[in-house]
Amino acid sequence: MKHLLKHAQRLDDTGALTETDILIADGVLEAIAPGITPTAEMTVEDLHGRLVVPGLTDMHVHLREPGQEAKESIASGTQAAAAGGLTRVVTMANTSPVIDSLAVLNAVKERAREVGRVKVEVIGAISQGLEGKVLSDMGDMAQGGAVAFSDDGHYVESAEFMRRAMEYATTFGKPIIDHAEDMTMAGQGAMHEGRCSVELGLIGRPRVAEDVAVARDLMLAELTGAHVHIAHLSSARAVELVRAAKARGVRVTTEVTAHHLALTDEELRQYDTAFKVAPPLREESDRLALLAGLADGTIDAIVTDHSPHADEEKDVPFCCAPNGMSGLETSLAAVLTYAVAPGHVSLARAMDAMSAAPGRILGIGGGVWAVGAPADLTVIDTEAAWTVDPQQLYTQSRYTPFAGKRLVGRAVATWVDGRLVMKDGEVK
Repeated sequence: MKHLLKHAQRLDDTGALTETDILIADGVLEAIAPGITPTAEMTVEDLHGRLVVPGLTDMHVHLREPGQEAKESIASGTQAAAAGGLTRVVTMANTSPVIDSLAVLNAVKERAREVGRVKVEVIGAISQGLEGKVLSDMGDMAQGGAVAFSDDGHYVESAEFMRRAMEYATTFGKPIIDHAEDMTMAGQGAMHEGRCSVELGLIGRPRVAEDVAVARDLMLAELTGAHVHIAHLSSARAVELVRAAKARGVRVTTEVTAHHLALTDEELRQYDTAFKVAPPLREESDRLALLAGLADGTIDAIVTDHSPHADEEKDVPFCCAPNGMSGLETSLAAVLTYAVAPGHVSLARAMDAMSAAPGRILGIGGGVWAVGAPADLTVIDTEAAWTVDPQQLYTQSRYTPFAGKRLVGRAVATWVDGRLVMKDGEVK
């Protein structure tokens, strides 16, 4: 069966919207052009001018499987991804057991093939057990398909160990993804250190904990020639450090989460644990710096850092709750509402950061319009207004910072390898 999508809007190479038809056959894009004539062998859908982009990729997700299925599973997490318009996700290594060997990596990949609604790539750990002491089986995992290495959720405290990890990863052509937050300064904090934390009586996590960590690892990348990817930037100073490093030719890429683009520490005044995350939501000046960094290309990609927890873990006093929030089903709408609509970032820049950029960073392709490419597509109604209801989400975690918020823009269809896996909010 061939599928013809009529009267779509797509972004051309200049960032302008242009009308086109899209023909899908045998799981790939067979034709991308206006005025394709339907035939009897085609199913035809009129998109009435809705935006279609190459499938969105989230390169920073915690699917929690194996071992933490009470928080999320590959099945539920990829359902949530499909509902949010994502065609591919990249899952982190801090599972139980940790993805620090080829055996665990293969088990995750096989499970994803069995139950995944979207494509799943896997990141291996830098160190065994995420302890920052002994290197993981990087070579075996690289050959087995690991797309990068990260101890995400843990900062690699030893500069010498991080140097050796960078050098080793470089021999396999893989980036090191860095959770840059010095825990000797930030470890006891429950939120961003600033006026709000003082007024709420909560211990803060200072910006400088991130800035110091980013500075160290930029210097190590410069020394080793390694590709370092700084995860979830949140500090204005860190954006400046990355911008300067890129100007010097350091091999650094970066990402920002949708929630750091949208929200600030002022959201925490009700002690709502849905807003507790690491690195923390910071001040408006940081948010604006992140938006500017995204607009000028200092920040390469937009991610969710989808970090679900069981509801009973979050339903505790603020200081006792774990860091993390769900985001797969709200990230696209949050970016359109808080970054694109106010004019901080162009639609084309935002879509590149959510589609093509992760593939470029990880060397896995995708996110481009090309005949013969896999038919991974996200159809977006940029004018759809909706209020986030946690009970209507596919993720197992109902703790979202956007609960009750009115967002504008939403994925209305998700195609993976020519299969319609989500339509009008219903995952197939």
